[in-house]
Formats: sequence, structure tokens, C-alpha cells
Amino acid sequence: MSNARRSKKRADRTSPGDSTASDPVGRSPRRRILWYSNAPWCATGYGTQTAQTVPRLQKQGHEVAIHANYGLEGSGTKWRGTEIYPKGLTPYSDDVMVAHYQHWAHGNSNLQPLLMTLFDVWVFKSPSLDQIPSIASWVPVDHTPTPPEVLAWCSRPNVTTIAMSQFGQKMLHNAGVDALYVPHGIEPIFKPTPSVQGVSGRKIMGVPEDAFVVMMNSANKGAHPPRKAFGENLLAFAIFAKSHPDAYLYLHTEQQGFNGVNLPVLAKACGIPENRLVFADQYAVRNGMPQEVLPALFTAADVLLAVSMGEGFGIPVVEAQACGTRAITSNQTAQPELNGHGWLVDCQPSWDVAQKSWFHTPYVREIVSALEMAYEARESVHKPSVEFASQYGADQVFRNFWEPVMAVLP
Repeated sequence: MSNARRSKKRADRTSPGDSTASDPVGRSPRRRILWYSNAPWCATGYGTQTAQTVPRLQKQGHEVAIHANYGLEGSGTKWRGTEIYPKGLTPYSDDVMVAHYQHWAHGNSNLQPLLMTLFDVWVFKSPSLDQIPSIASWVPVDHTPTPPEVLAWCSRPNVTTIAMSQFGQKMLHNAGVDALYVPHGIEPIFKPTPSVQGVSGRKIMGVPEDAFVVMMNSANKGAHPPRKAFGENLLAFAIFAKSHPDAYLYLHTEQQGFNGVNLPVLAKACGIPENRLVFADQYAVRNGMPQEVLPALFTAADVLLAVSMGEGFGIPVVEAQACGTRAITSNQTAQPELNGHGWLVDCQPSWDVAQKSWFHTPYVREIVSALEMAYEARESVHKPSVEFASQYGADQVFRNFWEPVMAVLP
């Protein structure tokens, strides 16, 4: 059976809601894996998924090292006993990816080597990647349709594609790529958490206990285009806040970020009063807050504002729901499948020149309307959201999706 046909068959088995997803599957052969992504200590979506998945692969008997394309440079190190290779000189480290792969693969010739990537695949430009016989790419698709450069990578004969959302899998299938499917997962720490060591989440935020708190938890990275739609979100909050004097916006992100949007300037242009806008402690955000703090922040929020132009997955939406907080998201890309009991915002197409595909710009008036509905529906813990998010528990995701996927990789 061809790899493509085998991938299609396994992808069908592992779709959410398919009763066969949790059927016992024969354990996959042990592999020697180089995992390419952000370093596991980084507080990014890629970093947290690396920290979550790599130890579980190791527990299954695979030998895994990590090539950190972000979070480590200069020399290698170890993380919880796992070998970490440093980033290279090119922006996305594909200048040393093959060298790191070969060095790791030669460490145990008894195991079949495999390169696994968790990153945007359109950045891979080095011809040397053709030398690697087997690559498994956990791929974000955040446009409609699949951008040409993403499709070109996923169509390579030495690449097996793993979509991280049902939307991404559908876009790839529509383009002729029989992608597998594994969603992102969340650790058990994400649950309703009123306080940390006796300190409430609102105390940590620095907002009144009786306020209506709108929270954004988005990486402020890149401004052309501004994928997180900060402009539309902040303008909508400014309009909403005019008639709701108890409304506060808590931004769990960097004020300017890495080539990001200058959020204080934007907030002023939108007319958000300075006393209604709260930023997370900037030093703590840059260096990483203790993991137990984030669930308390999500629990303290009345709603998560996560309307963006496109998402490959969007893990904060699931994390917030696991803590009992509903979300407002776009009705596009991966967001509808992750928003169990929140509010969906319609968008209009927005051409992304760089990716040669469509992003989706949300309507400000619809964000305002969603904020109004969230204001009327607020409650301390929304139990249906907690139940919805439980399907993305890290152990369940690994058992139901990663184990069968690993069993069919070439």
C-alpha cells in the first residue's frame, strides 16, 4: 500500500468523533527521532507542544532529541535528560537541520531515523532536506486554501503530513494531500483555578474583583499582516467599553513584541482609557511565568478574546475553556472546531501577498456584538466548556492520535 493511501486510511480512523479513534493499535516500531521546533522551555504554542509530546514519545520507547530553532543558540544542552541541538545561522535553522539530523541518527544505527517538524513548513528552503529519507511534518494551515509553498512541501515524496486541525486536514485533502491528523493537547494543570497560593487571578492581573474582564493571550509577533487582528479586537473593545464602565482589557502579551504591533499606541488610537487597559508584567512575560499562573488568569477572565485572521490551531482557546472561560473567535480556519460554547465572529477575505492565499479580517461590529453577549452570559465557571476541552487532554490526544499515527509513518 502506498504511503499516501495508508496516510488517508489512518487519517480517517483518527478523526474526532470517530468511535475507532481509541481502538487499540499495535505499538509502532522504535525510532530515532530528531524533533525540530521551538525549545521546550519556550512559552510559545510550538514550545509547549514540544514539551508535551517529546516525553510521551520517549515513554513509548522512541529515542528523541530536539533541534531548537528558537530558544537556544551557541551550543547544545540537555533538558530533562533530552539532547537539545542549537539553532543555526539562518532565520529558521535549515542550514544545520540536516547536519543535526545526521549526527543524531548515527548515534544508534539499530533504530530507523526520522525527522519530525513542528513549525511553519513554507520556511524550509534548503535543498539539503532532500537527503532525508523520511520527514513527518506536523503542519499548521491558517489560510484558505492551503498556501502554495505549504502545499509544495507537503507534496514532497519524503514528507508525511500531519495536520494539527480538522480544517487543515480538509484544506490539504482538497489540494490532493492525504494528511494524517493530530490535534494539539493541554496538560491537566489547565482546570478551573480560582487562586495561586491564595492569590486570586484578578489580583495577579491587577484588575478589580468585580470587573468584567476581557482577556487576550496572543503572541505579538509580526505586523505585516497582523495575524492576531489586534487592531480589530482593540477597536471593538474600545466601542464596547464606552457603555460598560466595569469592563477591563487584560493583554497577556508583549507591548511591542518581536516585529509586532505597538499595542500602547494602538490602544490610544482606539480610544481605550488607560485605566481600563492592563498589560501582563512585561518582564515575567518575556522570561516565562510559572505554569500554574496561566490557569488562574484564564479562570479570572470573563471571556477570552481570540479573534484572529487565521489559526493553524490556537491552543489558548482550548486552555481557557478547560478553565471554564468561554471564548470569542473568528468563524474561520481552525477556530470554529475549537470553540465549543463561545461566540463566532464572521470575517471578510483578506489577501495575504506573502503566502498567496486568503486570511480573514474580522468585522469589528461583530466582535462588539459578541462582547455584549459575553457580558450578559458571564458566569464564574462554564462547565460545558470544561467538558468540551477535556477531549484535548494531552494523554488522551497522545493515546487516540499520536500512537496510531506513529504506527503508520514510513
